[in-house]
Amino acid sequence: MPFFKKAEDNERGGGGLHGSGGPLRVSDIPNQWALPTAMIAAAVESGIPANPDFNGPAQEGTGFFQFTASKHRRWSAATAYLAPACRRKNLHVETLAQARRILIEDGRAVGIEYQLSSGIRRARARREVIVCGGAFGTPQLLQLSGIGPGELLQDMGIAIHRDLAGVGAHLRDHFNTYLSFRCAEPVTMNDLAISLPRRILAGAQYALFRKGPLTSTAISAGAFIRSDPLLERPDLQINMLGWSAESRTSERINPHPFSAFSLSPVHLRPDCEGSIRIKSPDPLAPPAIRYEFLRSAYDKQAILYGMRVCRQIAHQPALSRYMAEEVLPGPSVSSDEDLLADVRARGVANYHPVGSCRMGSEVDSVTNARLQVHGITGLRVADASIMPAIIAGNTNAPTIMIGEKAAAMILEDAA
Repeated sequence: MPFFKKAEDNERGGGGLHGSGGPLRVSDIPNQWALPTAMIAAAVESGIPANPDFNGPAQEGTGFFQFTASKHRRWSAATAYLAPACRRKNLHVETLAQARRILIEDGRAVGIEYQLSSGIRRARARREVIVCGGAFGTPQLLQLSGIGPGELLQDMGIAIHRDLAGVGAHLRDHFNTYLSFRCAEPVTMNDLAISLPRRILAGAQYALFRKGPLTSTAISAGAFIRSDPLLERPDLQINMLGWSAESRTSERINPHPFSAFSLSPVHLRPDCEGSIRIKSPDPLAPPAIRYEFLRSAYDKQAILYGMRVCRQIAHQPALSRYMAEEVLPGPSVSSDEDLLADVRARGVANYHPVGSCRMGSEVDSVTNARLQVHGITGLRVADASIMPAIIAGNTNAPTIMIGEKAAAMILEDAA
């Protein structure tokens, strides 16, 4: 909690469970848009209590989200931390560089080998090497460096510096699908995407006055609920998306050619554990990323419950003005079997990967409580991969908190 508060600069002020004056700016949405306002009212009508602050005393309920944004612009970790640090004389940032391996001598991390377009270079560390490659990149780099499951490293012809089965194991993520509804009024992001004049107007509004639809993420409202009343905490997040997707590719989301919005149930605590494993000793080759979603009865039950709640919300009086018809998966898809088939066809990871180099004292953990890699001196991991379990909420702020606490521990250990 101290490091969450240290990082935060909430426009509502500090005190209690929030911070003020930190590098990470947090703000309310700039406008109370009509469609998400109606969604919140509909959620209340369906029996979900109103909640003005999901990060306050209670998470459960429905309301507007806050964002890491300032003056209607995304306030990223790069903006909050890196940009000010770039003025320091003791910082050198190398861009367009690919880390190849950690240099290890006599059980100690002594530097990094990385690749530029001009060739391969090395950087030596006087004290520590700190890896922040995320839940995908960090286990990949450790495995390429000879830290990971011994059998995998042998198969890849990589010299083993430390046999750690947990490197790349226990990958977790949130899982979601979405129900899309044709909107009776042209108030969605689809209307913007399919109309050149609307796009030009929205761009001008934002560029000149910082107003209009581009000041919003289009996911401004939602709810946290429990799929089972016996659970202590919410395990589902319902997001209202101000658009609908006819199709998705690795490059873009293609909207329906008509006005539509979506309600997306997100399972926050799936049972499944996946893995990250290198497929080649080539650092430029992507690793194999495997999830195991929908393996357990609980995972199936939870996402089905979330889909049915979304339908309940969509058919409440508060949304009747906007809700013309269900487009995806469609009202004919109603049985558990048909809904699960639809989830398997359209469900996606929620881009919140964690846990692939988890912290702990167990045999299959990777770091200790100070984020130091077991069995390798001078090597630390500071990113979402160290989370021993997935959190029931978005991972951006908690990952920034990990960075804050890691920085404090690094300074303590260097003193």
